[in-house]
Amino acid sequence: MNSRRIDGKIIAQSVMDEVAKQIIDLRSDDIRPCLATVLVGDDQASATYVRNKHKACSRVGIETKDHRLSSSTSQESLAGLVSSLNDDRTVHGILVQLPLPRHIDDAVITSMISPAKDVDGLTPTSAGLLSMGRAPLVACTPLGIMRMLDYHKVKLQGKHVVIINRSGLIGKPLYHLMLAEDATVTTCHSLTRDITKHTRRADILVTAVGDRSKFKLTGEMIKSGAVVIDVAITRHDGVLAGDADYESVISRASLITPVPGGVGPMTVAMLLHNTAKAAALTRLD
Repeated sequence: MNSRRIDGKIIAQSVMDEVAKQIIDLRSDDIRPCLATVLVGDDQASATYVRNKHKACSRVGIETKDHRLSSSTSQESLAGLVSSLNDDRTVHGILVQLPLPRHIDDAVITSMISPAKDVDGLTPTSAGLLSMGRAPLVACTPLGIMRMLDYHKVKLQGKHVVIINRSGLIGKPLYHLMLAEDATVTTCHSLTRDITKHTRRADILVTAVGDRSKFKLTGEMIKSGAVVIDVAITRHDGVLAGDADYESVISRASLITPVPGGVGPMTVAMLLHNTAKAAALTRLD
């Protein structure tokens, strides 16, 4: 079987090219799309993620506002900042980088973001609208996965999709997106019994565990010709890796995302897509 590698960098660039054209169009209407990021604390990985998002915004013409707060910032102070960004008409998207320090409730802060500026697609309103097929802004990673499958013309109607993740960031929104395309969707998690029974039945398998000590996807766990989307990223034996034992899985999969260079670039690209879309929706105000 000729297995194919899904190149997230190439697909992400195609999305960014589209966004760059949208930005030019929006600016002709005197709309200057702007993303505000909020980083609390000094976690280096989070700082790197935010920096990369700012660089990507710059490449397509999206303006940014960078808010960096100390790890001792109170929940009340952070809530006040989010509220002010909600009211700021020059800001079209708000991204609060997670995780937040332990003394701050992620869910409380996330739920405060205006749904119209929820470019991460994580507010209760966005989640509820997605379940009804009406969400204007959708979580970036699931949206990126759908874009990758569409790019490779993977048909979802009637297919069996297995998602190994039930988080509000990946598994739950992806479930609704897949269901809307008439796929049959199975969600697996840490308490799922005999997970291999489910993975072997999947036409499309999405795995997002991120802990090789708890889970590793091997070639014998998938059926021949399956599409494998590896969302996880972790350090294994000193190198970046996902959930999949890439060499054994690629021998059986028809399509597979590498780690790194697969889903990661798509997540950033869809953040830009969502920011441009949020700005465009202000035309309706």
